[in-house]
Amino acid sequence: MTLLHTELCDIIGIKHPILQGGMGPYKTEALAIAVVNAGALGVISCIGMAATLIPEAAPIDAQRLFGSDPPAIILQKSIEKVTKETRSSGGVFGVNVPVAAEFILASKMFVEQTIESCKADSDTERSLRVVVTSAGNPKPWSVLKDEGFIWVHVVPSVYHAKKAEAAGADIIVASGHEGGAHVSWDPVHSMVLVPAVAKAVKTPVVGAGGFCDGLTLAAALCLGAVGIQMGTRFIATKESDFEPMWKQAILKREERQTLVGRGLFGPMRFLRNKRAEEIVEQTLEDLPNFYLGEPLDSNEVILKLEQTGFDDLLDAKEDTALMFGGEVAGRIQDLPTTAELIGSIVSEASEVLGRAPKFVVSG
Repeated sequence: MTLLHTELCDIIGIKHPILQGGMGPYKTEALAIAVVNAGALGVISCIGMAATLIPEAAPIDAQRLFGSDPPAIILQKSIEKVTKETRSSGGVFGVNVPVAAEFILASKMFVEQTIESCKADSDTERSLRVVVTSAGNPKPWSVLKDEGFIWVHVVPSVYHAKKAEAAGADIIVASGHEGGAHVSWDPVHSMVLVPAVAKAVKTPVVGAGGFCDGLTLAAALCLGAVGIQMGTRFIATKESDFEPMWKQAILKREERQTLVGRGLFGPMRFLRNKRAEEIVEQTLEDLPNFYLGEPLDSNEVILKLEQTGFDDLLDAKEDTALMFGGEVAGRIQDLPTTAELIGSIVSEASEVLGRAPKFVVSG
């Protein structure tokens, strides 16, 4: 297989400069295993697990997704499985922990469980090397470095990137507005955000939002990034944990068929359907409050739309199911294995970068 080696590969210990985003409501366990075994960084997602803490207010039926175990046990079992299923490849994986204010108690619990899992098993300690934080203040989470983890923090702006660097993050993910699920209200897209962040900080930067193939990986490297993080593209793979309907919905969408509305933790980008349109309509009715950061429970209508949207997702009701996805869905037309996808991305990026010198004319 073609290799494309960057600083990101050295820092984390991966073959290819590609990170899998942490995506709810699933724990992305199967996807993480496939990504790790293909030589990139696979990530377990915690955000859906936390719904078991507040079942009466949660937007998803957590027991239906995860069973009746407490969230810390769900994470522990997931870490154990990913460790076991990736042992032979020698790859590494991570855990994604959103640290939004609404999520903070769960965040602490998941970080503590991640630390405990590493202390309890030498194989896990070797392979679980990364914790990704997002959607909140990075400063309290520098403890992750003290515990020996590589700490990655996701940001939507140069301002937030500087805060992450000051806090000591090892890697900063600059996530553009075109990405799926959690985004910023400020519509700064990757073509502007990634080079701006790369220029503003000395910490290695990874591009997220709109990346799906070798062409965009090559572009990210040219913009100053050391790799890419992908979410929507990884959903549309054979091994991913997501509903078959969700995968097919990505294949059907064009680049203009996503919408941003108020979600559980701030604004979120959805694949466009009737349910997404209803959430956007309700968001626009109360936009000033949401823009100022009012909690979701200030609008029971949107909370109900989310709850029924996730129920309809599990019941395979395509038009009223809640499905996240980025604008890049318009560029995704196939459903490969994860290994096929990563291999094709690296090969294409190498080819694109190899052609680049012919466009330079010195005189």
